[in-house]
Amino acid sequence: MESDSMNKDGPVIGITVDMDGEYWTQKHHYGSAIADGGGIVVLIPERNDPSDIAHMIDGLLIPGGGDVDPSFFFESPHPLSRVVRRERTDFEIHMLKAMMELGKPVLGICYGMQLINVVMGGDLYQDIESQFSSRVDHRRGMHGIRGEGAIIKGKGVVNSSHHQAVRRLGVGVEALAFSDDGLVEAIGISDYPRLLAVQWHPERLIDSLSRRLFSYLLEACQ
Repeated sequence: MESDSMNKDGPVIGITVDMDGEYWTQKHHYGSAIADGGGIVVLIPERNDPSDIAHMIDGLLIPGGGDVDPSFFFESPHPLSRVVRRERTDFEIHMLKAMMELGKPVLGICYGMQLINVVMGGDLYQDIESQFSSRVDHRRGMHGIRGEGAIIKGKGVVNSSHHQAVRRLGVGVEALAFSDDGLVEAIGISDYPRLLAVQWHPERLIDSLSRRLFSYLLEACQ
């Protein structure tokens, strides 16, 4: 597929950002992982028009953050919820839809995976500890997963830094990996093979699985 972006040495990957007071913010690990793989990083604040940006970039990364507003799946917030600003979430929803309309690749990480599932009509455990019986500590540390897809296959160990998780899968969403306690750890969309999302933070790890995930995004842009 022809790219709408300018001539360049590597694919242009847009990464959405958050806001902290007067500043647009995003952790450097995401951009570093893209740049290390040969991509060109563009940070995308919500002031931009999603359709225009979707034509300019080759791929989209929806990174981690707080919690998806449960009003999107018709629930009231859990007492422990730290809801992401509505402006950011609305922008990311429009960016996701614009990228999919153009057939361009998308990678979701942590909150990004949860948001994708919700956009597709699924919902979430708002707090794993109080809503799902598990001995796995999903808030911190490492735990095992088992993958059932081409990119994530067999057993592995990943980091964990979340208290929400995918509960009911959205329409067309398929689970590609599970944690040891059965929670969904990765998803794809059956009729949109250029999208992949994971619950853990591969940008913080230096291992073969993490490199495969970012390589998937960059190679899908070619």
